[in-house]
This record gives sequence, C-alpha cells and structure tokens, in this order.
Amino acid sequence: MNWLEYEEKAAQKGFRAVCGVDEAGRGPLAGPVYAAAVILPQGKIIEGVNDSKKLSEKKREALFEVIKEEALSYAIAYATVEEIESINILNATMLAMKRAVEGLDVRADYAMIDGNRMPGLSIGAECIVKGDAKSMSVACASILAKVSRDRLLYEYAEEFPQYGFDKHKGYGTKQHCEALLRCGPCKYHRMSFLGKILGKK
Repeated sequence: MNWLEYEEKAAQKGFRAVCGVDEAGRGPLAGPVYAAAVILPQGKIIEGVNDSKKLSEKKREALFEVIKEEALSYAIAYATVEEIESINILNATMLAMKRAVEGLDVRADYAMIDGNRMPGLSIGAECIVKGDAKSMSVACASILAKVSRDRLLYEYAEEFPQYGFDKHKGYGTKQHCEALLRCGPCKYHRMSFLGKILGKK
C-alpha cells in the first residue's frame, strides 16, 4: 500500500503544508478526548508507524518520540470532561481536532481528518474513513493523541487507584464498571456516559 497516497494527492493540488489529524478517547467513560495534528516533510515515511490501535503500547511510546523529532510541526490538544458534558462527545472531539490544527507552529494549508465528520476549519480539508490505516500523517497523529491521553490516565490511576485507569485507560471494561458500582464516579468521569452502568436514566 502507498502510505503517502493522500499526501501526494494534496501536494499535486498545490498544498505545501498538509496535516493529518486524528483523535483518541471518544469512547471511554472518563477523561478528556485528545486530538493531534501532524505535518510531515514531503515524502516522509516513518518506519514502524501504523494505526495506533494495531501497535503495542511500548511501540507507540517509542514512535511518539520519533514522530515529534521527524515532523515539520505537530500539535496535541484536548477537550475537557466538562466540555464533553456541555457540548457532547462528537462536538468536543471536533473542538479538540480544531485546537490541534490551530496549535501547529507551521500553519497547515490542508488537513486530512480521520473519520467521516469535519471539524470547522478555516483551511481546505477532507475526511478519510480509517485514515489512520491509510495515511502516514494521520497514523502519526493517531499515535501522538493516543500516547498523550494514555499518559494522562496513568496520572489519574495514581490519584484514584481504585478504578484501575492504568489498565483500561477509562474504557468501560468489566473491572471499570465494577469499580464504578463499588466506589461511585470520580471527578474525571463523564457522567453522561454512566447512566446505564449506574442504573440511572
């Protein structure tokens, strides 16, 4: 497969600073939703990069540093639990993506967004379904977003060890749901996600 197909198409249209954008953490019951934007040098392939979900945690951690070194520009952003509760997870995800693109220190002139929803950007953009398995830039963004979010959840685990955030990263595993029933939610939980688990409408 050609990891640079989408980047090359954008370059052929005359775009010079093409960023890949992806998010991490739409589904969990706790914590913010993260997004990252990455602009790679033209023609750049980073060995070992793949959709972050297909990589081991150790591999993602190693690539996190390589991507930051190799990228022309990158930015990592998030939307808080409060924002998720206020504007819903979809809008909060779009907000995190917008913040990531706007946080780049090299201004992007085109964005490739993982998924089928477009955040409100002031530059040209396209959605790529499963983009993190098709585009080098989007795959790099998926790794930056995922590692950044996981690191935060390790901090949560130290503060609230009873939930096991270091094991499930906030996702609704059996262990997490049992801890919620036993201990109730903490300040990092998304209350709107907990209705079924806690038996509330």
